[in-house]
Amino acid sequence: MTDCRLRRILILLLLSVVFTGCATVPFDEPKPYSKTITDTADTRLGKGVSQWVDTHEGLSGFYPLSQGMDALGVRLRLAEVAEKSIDLQYFLMKSDTAGLVMMNALLKAADRGVRVRFLLDDIFTTADDRGLLLLNQLPNIEVRLFNPISRRGFSSLNFLGDFRQANRRMHNKSFTVDNMISVVGGRNIADEYFDLKTESVFVDFDVIGLGSIAAEISTSFDEFWNHSRAVPMERIAANKEDDDLETVRADIAEEFNGIYDTVYKQALESQLLQDLIADRRRIFPAEARVISDSPDKLINEISEEQMRLATDLREVLLSAEKEIIFISPYYVPGDGGVELVRNLVDKGVRVVILTNSLASNNHVPVHGGYARYRKDVIKAGAELYEARANAARELRGADEGPDTLTLHTKVILIDSRYLFVGSLNLDPRSIEINAEMGLLIDSQEMITYLTPDPGERLSKLTYRVLLNEDGELEWHARINGEEVIETKEPLTSSWLRLNAR
Repeated sequence: MTDCRLRRILILLLLSVVFTGCATVPFDEPKPYSKTITDTADTRLGKGVSQWVDTHEGLSGFYPLSQGMDALGVRLRLAEVAEKSIDLQYFLMKSDTAGLVMMNALLKAADRGVRVRFLLDDIFTTADDRGLLLLNQLPNIEVRLFNPISRRGFSSLNFLGDFRQANRRMHNKSFTVDNMISVVGGRNIADEYFDLKTESVFVDFDVIGLGSIAAEISTSFDEFWNHSRAVPMERIAANKEDDDLETVRADIAEEFNGIYDTVYKQALESQLLQDLIADRRRIFPAEARVISDSPDKLINEISEEQMRLATDLREVLLSAEKEIIFISPYYVPGDGGVELVRNLVDKGVRVVILTNSLASNNHVPVHGGYARYRKDVIKAGAELYEARANAARELRGADEGPDTLTLHTKVILIDSRYLFVGSLNLDPRSIEINAEMGLLIDSQEMITYLTPDPGERLSKLTYRVLLNEDGELEWHARINGEEVIETKEPLTSSWLRLNAR
């Protein structure tokens, strides 16, 4: 066989793998249908929530989670007190400390008889199939992967082989217990989202929601859980016959015992969690609603009709009268987003945009997409701010600690009254390609509590991006009491700036 012929055969084999890789994923096979357990009024959480709702005229209750360890502690505590159900839906989970403590919490809940349904997007999840399969094969736990990549052959080639469909992802994030309390926001299940990395700070945000809003979140969860793209773990795991699951469980227990005092116990001892348990923190009563894409968005052609969340949210934004503050780690407005800013400013609405700087952004290519629109949104009348990468210690009010900061918060504040929080980034991927969900909360009181002086916070942690007399960008900040003006991307090397371009 000649070298030329051999190369042709190898190329054909490679193309065969690429273009047939995802055909082995059993999307069309029937699977068990299940819905939220709704008879939970007799649970500990049910009784407490019902009493709270009765004293607040039937409104839902909310509390913000801005600190990572608090956010982890609340999830773990909810898992501990769950009696009937835990439904969780996430974009990614990693095989790190946060992933381990979460897996252990779910195992313990299932051992008590709690039904656990875990829906996880597949593409960026690095938690290995061994652990997920262990969860799935235990009584009371079911794991489904959303839009999974075939485990046969090379996963990267399988992804490329069906790129058009595999590129459509479920980005939703929620954690709901006993259909009574839920946590919704921007955090995934990985160390960086819960302040477990020592070298950097991820600035992220969730809210606790209790009452009828939790039931709405459950309805959205059921829609995704029973969708054809949600595939049971046992149907795709490549190593399901190879592992002794008791050995896997023993390994998890051993690893967990090693970090119990340093992470799990500390999370459960967070001051916020203790204050909430002791009723020393005010839960904010408010009207609210879930705004969510349909999972069908991911299997249909991209169109405005499929962008359910973006359409509903746009109507809310256009009703603004005074001010909108957009906070998004990834901001790529496109021409339509620039036009939205212009329309809002023209009718007298102040528009403030906060996103990552190049130095604080953990996705350099996204910054490249955003950078081309900076001048346009400034000319349209927006106030544009970028997170200062070296403001981590100022954020925490400490002289020591992490050196760098990355913004991951996904929040929109409207007229100091409405707060939208969820998984939505302000970029074409979230708006057009992915499925997203979030909560629109009507609570001026909670927004005032969160941002008593937003101007001071912006000046302390960000650069204001302006156009000079020559139409070129400048970055203005006040650092250590001094006014600073930069004429190129702050805190970056020429190589990083070249990569972004």
